Formats: sequence, C-alpha cells, structure tokens
Amino acid sequence: MLSAAIIDIAQVRRRFGYRRIHDLLRPEFPEVNHKRVYRLYSLAKLAVRKRKKVKRPTNERVPLQIAQRVNEVWSMDFVSDSLTNGRRIKCFTVADDFSHECVDIAVDYGIGGQYVTRLLDQAALFRGYPDVVRTDNGPEFTSRAFMGWAQSHGIRHILIEPGRPMQNGYIESFNGKFRDECLNDHWFETLPQTRATIAAWRQDYNEVRPHSSCRRMPPAKFAALHRQNSADAKQHTTERIL
Repeated sequence: MLSAAIIDIAQVRRRFGYRRIHDLLRPEFPEVNHKRVYRLYSLAKLAVRKRKKVKRPTNERVPLQIAQRVNEVWSMDFVSDSLTNGRRIKCFTVADDFSHECVDIAVDYGIGGQYVTRLLDQAALFRGYPDVVRTDNGPEFTSRAFMGWAQSHGIRHILIEPGRPMQNGYIESFNGKFRDECLNDHWFETLPQTRATIAAWRQDYNEVRPHSSCRRMPPAKFAALHRQNSADAKQHTTERIL
C-alpha cells in the first residue's frame, strides 16, 4: 500500500524527490520515516533526473575605453521613474559612446531581454548595428535572449565589473542629464504623455543642444560630420589606389 502511494504521487508530481513525497505521505502514514520512503522510492526506480545547468558564455569584463568612431560602441542601461498615480515605469537608454548621440529611449512598465533586442533591431534599421555593446550585469542583459541576439549579429558584449558603474561612464553621464533635465522637470500622468515628453527631450538633446565633447556641436550634427569625413577619406583612398 505504501509503495503504491509513493508511485501514485511520483507519477502526478514528476519533479518531486523522495523527501517531498515523504512530506505528502505523513498525514496518511505518520509512522513511516524518510529512510523507508527512500528505499521504496529507489526500488521503484523513481529517482528524478537532475537537469543539467545551462552553461552560458562568459562575457568580457574590461575597463572603459574610448571609442574612435560612430557605431563602434553602444552603451545601455535602465532608469526608473513613476507616474503621478505611483505606478513604476522603466526607461531603457542607449547612447553611442563616440558621438554621444542618444540612440534610443524606450519607456514602458516592464522591459525584459527580448523586448530590449526588438528595440535594438529597430534602432539598427536606421543606424546599423554596433560592433560592441556595453552593459551592466542586469538580468535583461544576461538573459538568453540578449546574449543570443549579440552572438547572432556578431556583436561583442562587454559586461562591466559588478559595483563599478564608471566602467559604463558614458551612459551613466547621459542618464544623469536625462534625470536632471527631463525626469525631474516633469510630472508624468500617463504612459503616452511620458513617451511624448521624453521623445521631445531626446530630439532636443540630439539635434539642438551642443555637447562639449562634440566640438560644441549637437551630437547628431557631430555624428553626421564624422560619417561624411569618413566617407570622403575612404573615397580619396580608393581614388589613390585606382
């Protein structure tokens, strides 16, 4: 009778081991100890196969380095805020390390790893993919979806060292400006209103506001000039070879 009860429970609760089966048997078989349950459990060959832990690829952890061209490195992070009703929102921020352009700011109630990859694919339609992405160790960036996305596009993924936010200094600096000039200056009542306000701020940041590291130009203008100079230099090199 005890053996049958053990088998019945094991068939219904396939991930239960003998200890948890013994817990369920206690009310009906208070005199039976876990050793006897284990013996009968083993005789019935009910042992649960251990799931193999998925070995995820080891990502690099390197100090902050200076990018030399547009789309060489994109840094990304999350900033949290809330609506006037108290509901929390997440802002996913992406910046180009060289041009200091804000590649994107996405706003939603929740943004997971797969959501992040869709946003980056949308940004790449207009800008192309970066060679490198730099992130912290958040679950969105260590998820299978994100790591698979980086690998499939041949993008090098740099993870900063835990507790060293300045290894992601470009996005940290950008997020500080974003908080001070946008989030702290507005009351957000709805998600659509929040998105519209942040989109307007992003456009002003990229296209109007001069940046000291961009020769006092707006980041978008600086990036366009760099692309033009690079194209001219490449064309000049090609003409010399011909």
